[in-house]
Amino acid sequence: MRHFWRLLLAAALFAWAASVARAAEPIKIGFSMELTGPFAVVGKTGLLAFKIWEEEVNAEGGLLGRPVKLIYYDDQSNPSLVPAIYTKLLDIDKVDLLISSYGTNLVAPALPVAIAHNRLFFGLFALAANDKFRYPKYFSMLPFGPEPVKTFAQGWFDLAAAQNPKPKTVAIAATDAEFQHKAAESAREQAKARGMEIVYDRAWPPATVDFTPIIRAVQAAKPDLVYVAAYPSDTVGFLRSVGEVGLNTKMLGGGLAGLQAAAIKMQLGAAGNGVVNVDLWEPVPTMLFPGVVDFINKYQARASAEGIDLLGYFLPPFAYSELQILSDAITATKTLDNDKLAEYMHSNSFHTIEGDIAFGPDGEWTEARPIWVQYHDIKGHDVEQFREPKTVTIVSPPQYKTGDLVYPYPETRK
Repeated sequence: MRHFWRLLLAAALFAWAASVARAAEPIKIGFSMELTGPFAVVGKTGLLAFKIWEEEVNAEGGLLGRPVKLIYYDDQSNPSLVPAIYTKLLDIDKVDLLISSYGTNLVAPALPVAIAHNRLFFGLFALAANDKFRYPKYFSMLPFGPEPVKTFAQGWFDLAAAQNPKPKTVAIAATDAEFQHKAAESAREQAKARGMEIVYDRAWPPATVDFTPIIRAVQAAKPDLVYVAAYPSDTVGFLRSVGEVGLNTKMLGGGLAGLQAAAIKMQLGAAGNGVVNVDLWEPVPTMLFPGVVDFINKYQARASAEGIDLLGYFLPPFAYSELQILSDAITATKTLDNDKLAEYMHSNSFHTIEGDIAFGPDGEWTEARPIWVQYHDIKGHDVEQFREPKTVTIVSPPQYKTGDLVYPYPETRK
């Protein structure tokens, strides 16, 4: 009989130990990130934001009594590598949750993998990535509201149409890639809605390094406005060529991604002056949401040692907010079940360092909240001129506005 009770006790202890071991296993969050290649200048900033969140959550005891662990691989800024990475994360690493790399062009190839595995998926700065799939477990961390393609260029064209005399023609130039196609589509819709003639509408190959022929072709069309959609490396190349060749137009900018980051502004220096561009957050009184300054301070304290963007105003607050939302949903539902988490995220709003966020049926924000800014008075390449910011004015929308648009473009270059 004693032997029986010993066996029973041993079995109970074994079961308890196994349960404790399972409880101690980390909650694994998997993603790819641009750690090398042309998008790394932005991607690395998102990774630091994720790491800050990971460290804070684990310092407070983790989630559901378990630590959290980020599992990630370098996608080298190459969309063709993304599907295999996400397949490995799911089938080999057995991650519990999926988030994404930075940008539409890297999110788009990951989403079908998440759909095939019926997993919740969070896209970071992906423009309308779910518009064809309508996948109910997709969520977007990009503030362009329920009609993101329409909204993307709307504010830029609103500003242009308010000028006197009203501009009549526009040139649209973009990289031949997923994000830029949608940004250009938005520009076409906005131009046509205002009766503007599109006098140039072309895309350049992603490997383009010499933008001089493109600038000259645009100039030959004599447009009143020049709308450009590009990712960071192309943004630098295009604006440097404008500085060298010149461009006689009344308004330049639109969808130049990366220009929002201090690292890109520092590279360009005065070449950024006069550009009117979409942005998402600046450290102005109207956008100091609860907690965002504390996060920015933590980011900036580590940025120099990490060798990344020194200010972190572009991607990092949104990357951190994304994981705030996931952790809040896990805490509220007390589960990692992807279906239950998705249902909760569709049914509730979330308080983040980027303000209150709620998601519609396609996973887009229920309320659009982009800003449009104009760069000016940039001298040299010192980061301090971008810190307050002294050289960036929010010109729209009214609730975030910090100054008026200087128009036309040549006036800003004097």
